[in-house]
Amino acid sequence: MKTMTSFSRDHDFVEEDDGEPDFSAIAGSAEFVQLRRRILRFVLPVTALFLTWYLVYVLLAAYAPEFMSLRVSDNITVGLLLGLSQFVTTVAIMIAYMVFAKRRVDPAVAQLRERAGKGSR
Repeated sequence: MKTMTSFSRDHDFVEEDDGEPDFSAIAGSAEFVQLRRRILRFVLPVTALFLTWYLVYVLLAAYAPEFMSLRVSDNITVGLLLGLSQFVTTVAIMIAYMVFAKRRVDPAVAQLRERAGKGSR
């Protein structure tokens, strides 16, 4: 069994004899906990915002059909535009998460892998 130092001084990662890192030690490490918090700080507000936006769309469709049927042009209604904007919002969230992950998550994951002895698999 081999011991690898972690970022924090509270504990070390232990590599088992089978060559695999000690995943329970990694999951309990301050670095991993910080990484999970960083992801949750992005994911939870964005999810709440999108679900609220979707709920508003559904409520408008159910309780404001006059508004949703307003014509913007010949065959285009407000409801159609709001419905299509759901797809646009989904793509925007996907792109925002990709940028967030590339800048904030991927470097931290690479450091954790390096510390755990797995390199950049």
